[in-house]
Amino acid sequence: MKRVTLLLTALTLFFGMIGSAGAGDECTTIKDGTLITSAGVLITPGYDQWGYNYQARIFNGGYCDSYRDAPWCQPYKDIDLMMKWNDAWLSNKDCNGDSVLDRFHGHDSYIGSGAWLTNHQSGKVEVNGKLRKWTYFVKIVAAPSDAVVVDNVWMTANGVELGPRIWGAFAIVQQVSNDPSLGEHGILYLSPNGPGFGHIK
Repeated sequence: MKRVTLLLTALTLFFGMIGSAGAGDECTTIKDGTLITSAGVLITPGYDQWGYNYQARIFNGGYCDSYRDAPWCQPYKDIDLMMKWNDAWLSNKDCNGDSVLDRFHGHDSYIGSGAWLTNHQSGKVEVNGKLRKWTYFVKIVAAPSDAVVVDNVWMTANGVELGPRIWGAFAIVQQVSNDPSLGEHGILYLSPNGPGFGHIK
């Protein structure tokens, strides 16, 4: 299924272009004009040519734009993608002096950092000779520091299901699909622990 492929690859770009955060007191901001991506491209305020707005922690563009129009992505060019994330997922500052944006500031990894991401995909699919719109939405959170994995599902310390494991340190806490070609209309998965972000740390 197309959306599953996209979910499993969405935002892997982030993990290759950012650095982990240290405990420095002085932080460099995007407005200072010196922060770069791992490819050496200067990060500026507002949207870049691909649809990333690192200052506002949002991406809005085509799915393949999120991967700089990579050759492997061409089958997915007709898919629109909007992503939002918090400071723990990808900060808009550099506080450890490596000139790239920080992630999981104040933590050794994403575990326990409170990081979260939302991913909203949409496109069109042919149904009975007509093009119909489909949408897919997912919420992903970093697992709490006291959570455990059981059968590839993150569980809270109290034994409540947090959500399926993805990218190692993260859990899916909500999936919503409206796809007339698949007969899907509404929630595919909702974490028994709740889909909210604030209480997951």
